[in-house]
Amino acid sequence: MLPRMGPSCRWLTQIPTHGDPYYRFNDVMYRWISLDNWTYSRTFKTPFDIRKWQRINLVFEGVDTVAHILINNVTLGTTDNMFNRYEQCSFGWDWGPSFPTQGIWKDVRIEAYNYYHLIYFSLTPFFVKSTQQWSLEIESIFDVVSSKPIAGLVTVNIPKLQTQQTYNVKLQPGEGSIVLLVNINKSSTVEAWWPNGHGKQTGYNVTTTFTMEAGYQIEKFSKAYFRTVELVQEPIPGSPGLSFYFRINGRPIFIKGSNWIPADSFQDRVTYDKLWLLLKSAADANMNALRVWGGGVYEQDDFYDICDELGIMIWQDFMFACALYPTDQNYLESVRAEVSHQVRRLKSHPSIILWSGNNENEAAIASDWFSIPHADREVYIKDYVLLYVKNIREIVLAEDKSRPFVASSPTNGVESVKEGWLSQNPYDTHYGDTHFYDYSSDCWNWTVYPKTRFASEYGFQSWPSFSTLEKVSSTEDWSYTSNFSLHRQHHENGNDQMLQQIGYHFKLPQTTDPIKKFKDTIYLTQVMQAQCTKTETEFYRFSQSEIINGEGHTMGALYWQLNDIWQAPSWASLEYGGKWKLLHYFAQHFFAPLLPVAYEDKGVLYIYGVSDLHTDHELTLKVTVHSWSSLEPVCTLAKDGVTVRAQSAVPIYKESINDLLERCRNCTRKSCVVTFYLVGEGGLRSPTNHHFLSSLKDAVGLEKAQLSAAVSQQDDVYVFDLQTTAVAPFVTLDVGSIKGRFSDNGFLMIEKKKVVVFYPWEPTGAEELEKSLTLTSLMDVA
Repeated sequence: MLPRMGPSCRWLTQIPTHGDPYYRFNDVMYRWISLDNWTYSRTFKTPFDIRKWQRINLVFEGVDTVAHILINNVTLGTTDNMFNRYEQCSFGWDWGPSFPTQGIWKDVRIEAYNYYHLIYFSLTPFFVKSTQQWSLEIESIFDVVSSKPIAGLVTVNIPKLQTQQTYNVKLQPGEGSIVLLVNINKSSTVEAWWPNGHGKQTGYNVTTTFTMEAGYQIEKFSKAYFRTVELVQEPIPGSPGLSFYFRINGRPIFIKGSNWIPADSFQDRVTYDKLWLLLKSAADANMNALRVWGGGVYEQDDFYDICDELGIMIWQDFMFACALYPTDQNYLESVRAEVSHQVRRLKSHPSIILWSGNNENEAAIASDWFSIPHADREVYIKDYVLLYVKNIREIVLAEDKSRPFVASSPTNGVESVKEGWLSQNPYDTHYGDTHFYDYSSDCWNWTVYPKTRFASEYGFQSWPSFSTLEKVSSTEDWSYTSNFSLHRQHHENGNDQMLQQIGYHFKLPQTTDPIKKFKDTIYLTQVMQAQCTKTETEFYRFSQSEIINGEGHTMGALYWQLNDIWQAPSWASLEYGGKWKLLHYFAQHFFAPLLPVAYEDKGVLYIYGVSDLHTDHELTLKVTVHSWSSLEPVCTLAKDGVTVRAQSAVPIYKESINDLLERCRNCTRKSCVVTFYLVGEGGLRSPTNHHFLSSLKDAVGLEKAQLSAAVSQQDDVYVFDLQTTAVAPFVTLDVGSIKGRFSDNGFLMIEKKKVVVFYPWEPTGAEELEKSLTLTSLMDVA
């Protein structure tokens, strides 16, 4: 969606009174830092006698970006690429601040060795269909100091798979590599790694021992995961174009998730715990995938380790976004080193299912974002192919044969390749993936959305909670039109677009209390964002099994965006600090493995049964019509024997709205609402979904509900027993800055009582939660 973003070190001089760079207008106050040159220095003694070692390296894991490195006033080297290891959205975006960072942003160390040193180590699984056998490719890349080849033995041991093999090997001087193919014992049952919601994430401990004639032994402990991935692009009956979906271990998987941006402008603040919280929240919302966006950073190893553990598939962009990049020889060499380093570092992770060359650069040239003169267009196309195809793709295919590669996102996939890597229209719904944003149309109208093969970016903005903003603002900032609110909004007309979208279906706050008005507006932006993204995502999910007018077979929905880089309005569903917005609670439902989805077309209500489950199920669909003015249902219908097919979306119910209203007398579009869910044997049940028959600003009979909650502790969680005096839409529980999440939030309360569980992320108590609790529903907005 800045080219090349990076984090930084902490500043030591000229710091504004409130030190947090994110406080109020400090991003402006700190701008002077990027305009100066900086020297980082320290005096140190080597902890060993350097004369005893043949090779001594000073290793910088990350330097941002252009630097000279000196020891004792002697230049050892220079850097010009923050994504290389040495022996950029820092400049702002529409969801983040401008902190053009510089300096040492990863570890620095001295390493010394004789003979040889292991630099890269990777495990890549392959499944041989003809023999029905798994094998493991183990690649080890060494810096070999010796001037002669070094011979030795390598032993690979995978105890749980009764597999042990020993190999005679020879290392060549310079960058020596060893590639071993380990055939897994056929009598052992290999458990594959599956995405979240489709099976377990089994990994196997592997010990690889290198015993070389020249010296010391290296023992490498690692984990092997077994999974295959295919990107399927093939003809679809009844449709022009090609499919675009992922098969994992031979099974087509509907991709459900979001887009990941850097979790902080200052990467030293991104800890393992912060990553775990954000990624676990993605998994808890039934996501199985994230796209690591190409304008941020290649994430740290912990990020990918956690994704491996949680079953979150990664669409990995290379760090090129929304820009035209140079193709001179020096730059290309730097890029080749970057890509080679990152692929070697990351290819062992089963979570990574796709390499993608860039973000939106094919579209940028195709749609002429940069007003390239017609006479120069061929030069730019040639440069595009040179960078992304002849360099990046070439390196990726040489380093990793286990995953697919696409040159850009959005792209038409193999159709783009056919058109010389730059298609005429990369947003063509019949091929590849699409990015789609529309802030002016009514988002409840599903017909505005593209019936695409794969939706890899789409979304709507909202504001973060008041408790999140409060930490970086002061009283005079607490207004939707304050200088602070305008400064935090980096998307042109973003604040007005939110109000316009809210205005289609909700009444805007009219109160004269400025702080209540600000809080009510924040609440409405979150309600709007959640409902809009729900409508669009459900459209993509129910389109997966059908072709209408040549379009459909949608097999992926990745909304923009999962996380926030700071406290500001954005497309994120998780606020800076990890707090769940209403959208994230909605995602837990609209990404549920079993879900009924409703939409209207020409006055007819259709309900589809959407399933990610691996088997067909005979279920009961329960449809209930409620009046806004009563907690007693007007009428209920139970349809038995509904077959919901495995990993499909099938129509299961159809009725004209007029017939529905006639059947449920005393109902009009404005006075009633429809809810529905699927239920089966053995406790199988979908979330309860809803369909509004009119805009809520026109609803008749809605009254202000009196909401109350009693809080009690139950083991490690807290139970909120809620009560209401009337039907209440978008009931929201907020416990301020107490860290944790609820089991449900932003829901339609149609019964007098409801139980909601709070999962704390830090120690708290029932009394503290009760004291901090704010209960809000739509009619509380005045």
